[in-house]
Amino acid sequence: MATTSAPALDTGLNARLSIMMFLQYAIWGAWLPIIYSFLTGHRGFSDAECGTIIGAGAIGAVVGPFVAGQIADRWFPTQRFLALSHVIGAGLVWQLAAVETYQGFLVFSIVYGLVYSPTLALTNSLTLHHIPDRDRDFGKIRLWGTVGWIVAGVAVGQWLLFKHTPEGTDEVVKAAQDAGRADAFRGSAVLGLLMGVYCWFLPHTPPARDAREANASLKALGEVRYQPLLTLFLLAVPISCVHQFYFVFTGEFLSQYGRDAANAINQVLGVGGGGLMTIGQMSEIVVLALIPLFAKSVSRKTLLGIGLAAYAARMALFAYTDSLAPVLLGVAMHGLCFGCFVFVAFMVVDENTDADVRASAQNLFNLVIIGVGVLAGSWIAGQIGAWARVDGVRDWTKLFAVPMWAALASLVALLAFYPGGSRSRAA
Repeated sequence: MATTSAPALDTGLNARLSIMMFLQYAIWGAWLPIIYSFLTGHRGFSDAECGTIIGAGAIGAVVGPFVAGQIADRWFPTQRFLALSHVIGAGLVWQLAAVETYQGFLVFSIVYGLVYSPTLALTNSLTLHHIPDRDRDFGKIRLWGTVGWIVAGVAVGQWLLFKHTPEGTDEVVKAAQDAGRADAFRGSAVLGLLMGVYCWFLPHTPPARDAREANASLKALGEVRYQPLLTLFLLAVPISCVHQFYFVFTGEFLSQYGRDAANAINQVLGVGGGGLMTIGQMSEIVVLALIPLFAKSVSRKTLLGIGLAAYAARMALFAYTDSLAPVLLGVAMHGLCFGCFVFVAFMVVDENTDADVRASAQNLFNLVIIGVGVLAGSWIAGQIGAWARVDGVRDWTKLFAVPMWAALASLVALLAFYPGGSRSRAA
């Protein structure tokens, strides 16, 4: 574990890494919140086709750890790999605005996922490589990724509000906004190109050891056999599925609450910028900013437990309340869910792996969170969604009770099997 004697974080380095995180997540936040409406409303794809496309994007997170992590750990400086990936990704996501066929969109989504998904973990590993104190410094840098997500989402929402919201019937407005969502992909491409250029000026992060040594990804996989990583990786599968329930169904769920309130918020946040769901990202910023204050005095097990309890509580509020205030509280719990489980989990991975395989280990955990979890979670959510539809009406209690119990079971497993201490092999 890092000690209190660690030197202060250089102001210039802090700014450079914060801008990197801002751009990294702005690229994603520009298009991910609007893709479902764009595909169903403008392209006319079926729900099954949309589910396949969204799941296909997770293939990159499955394959990426065995390619990107290996390259960054052994052969290629991380900052240059990031630069090349983002330039290629910019070209791919630009094309998504114009592709009209299901097969074409599916192919581009798969390739884009292969290029973009590994960069999520590599920006973490690059940051952790250079900061002097992970507990004190990582949170305040990573929170700028959430700021980037919010700014991009609001910008897209305002663009739709002022450029693609004509006077007319609801059907006319909806059609115009659905078509206008194509601009979100173009905006993401511009951000990706900017990120690609910017990465050339990031701190040099060379391969940790000679490329002739044993495969880094296989060695990182071997590290997962040990506690606390074994329990953490196993718990990440059901929790990432629970996380997927939130992103698949919350937009539809919130539409039945406080339409006037939602419209008022949309005047500020934009008609396509996530609306009420953006409250979750705002709370995430607060939690990420507070974690460094507690990381040294509160155990990793306790922080992870708070995150799992928040997942369960959020689903319970959605399942068993029927007014706007408690539902918005559930949305706001996104900060505790993400910050105390996903964010802290990346810290645990970093401090429990050897220096030469940390990029590969981060990518392996990325595989579980946005790879296996998204693939499995999307399929499970679709099946539960169909099961919870009674006479054409969604039974939200039945639907959200399933991920609530899954989160509670995960919390019990954490308390039973996660060690109280830490191997903490950081060097």
